[in-house]
Amino acid sequence: MYKQHLDYLKKHDPELEGYLEDEKARQMEGIELIPSENLVSQGVLEALGSVATNKYSEGYPGKRYYGGNEVIDKIENLAINRAKKLFGAEHVNVQPNSGSPANMAVYWTFLEPGDKAMGLKLSEGGHLTHGHKVNFSGKLYNFLQYGVDKETETLDYAAILEQATKEKPKLLLSGFTAYPREIDFKKFREIADEIGAICMADISHISGLCAAGVHENPVPYFDVVTTTTHKSLRGPRSAMIMCKEEFGEKINKAVFPGLQGGPHEHVIAAKAVAFKEAMEPEFKNYAEQIVKNAKKLAQTLNENGLRLVSGGTDTHLMLVDVTPFGISGKEAETALEKAAIYCNKNTIPFDTRSPWDPSGIRIGTPVLTTRKMKEKDMESVGALITEALHNAKDDSKLREIKSKVLKFCEQFPFYE
Repeated sequence: MYKQHLDYLKKHDPELEGYLEDEKARQMEGIELIPSENLVSQGVLEALGSVATNKYSEGYPGKRYYGGNEVIDKIENLAINRAKKLFGAEHVNVQPNSGSPANMAVYWTFLEPGDKAMGLKLSEGGHLTHGHKVNFSGKLYNFLQYGVDKETETLDYAAILEQATKEKPKLLLSGFTAYPREIDFKKFREIADEIGAICMADISHISGLCAAGVHENPVPYFDVVTTTTHKSLRGPRSAMIMCKEEFGEKINKAVFPGLQGGPHEHVIAAKAVAFKEAMEPEFKNYAEQIVKNAKKLAQTLNENGLRLVSGGTDTHLMLVDVTPFGISGKEAETALEKAAIYCNKNTIPFDTRSPWDPSGIRIGTPVLTTRKMKEKDMESVGALITEALHNAKDDSKLREIKSKVLKFCEQFPFYE
């Protein structure tokens, strides 16, 4: 069990200390199903709260715009070298503060405003930064969107090749935020080679699975790969860019001075911790269990009358169509939260409802697996989800279910 150290706050800022303790209690007492979240280790927490937060270090190791960076250089180089080893990367930039600016830096490197690129539609599993019209990516660049097959709800690589051959984008992006199936990265590499495009992947959701060898790792043979570090990789809330050595200098210049100033070295220290943890044998077991748990949870929900987009999952997440229960995704999210079960409403492919009140919810197993839950526990989680959705408009029943959830979660402590 890990501890949240708040001794100073308890004495000098009890209001904030109380809120942080309340948040820790919420995390421990509820079933956390949001697939982009995880629980970090004591080491990650300690690095995040370390004196490295005090230092300005614009530039890169060995070439800073401030003095006094001898030790900070060692910390950043440690994170870089561990990431290279973990993913088989030629060049790594650990300075991006989050996933969106990491993607922006890649576009900044390879595209001019108005250039063509291709990414997965937001409504069918892609991310805002993969070319959605309301996002900078869709405003600055001519992003063409590919989608999933209407019947299978999975990627149709022949259709993607046909579209790419016709449009000839300068950059081809693979990756997702709400797609439950494993991506065939080799197919994307072949398509990019066929049309002469930069081959990019955003593996933010599955980087932990890729690092552990549970899913294909595109880093060694893609031109450039971005990832956040706080999802299945189980590190701090941040990001990094991995690329071929030939693009390293341009990527570095795009991050700094192109888009950011001083890097957050306390967060980079925490990334170094997470990368070391991900190289341990236990992490491979963890990543394998994430997928086992997701498959069992998907099976349980399907048996209980819910429809799974694409019929199931190969990854850590699943999209659940809740309309068979006569409710919307927003109603489902609200009802589950009342029962201390946390997810997010989400569109499903070819959804006819509004993104603010869609037909589905998105759920995943990284947090549950970090808390040492196994397949048999997923059956219990699935039963609680189903019961809450069946009683989505009955607050008294949802309070009863919440009591069951609290009792269930007591078996899986993580933070004291």
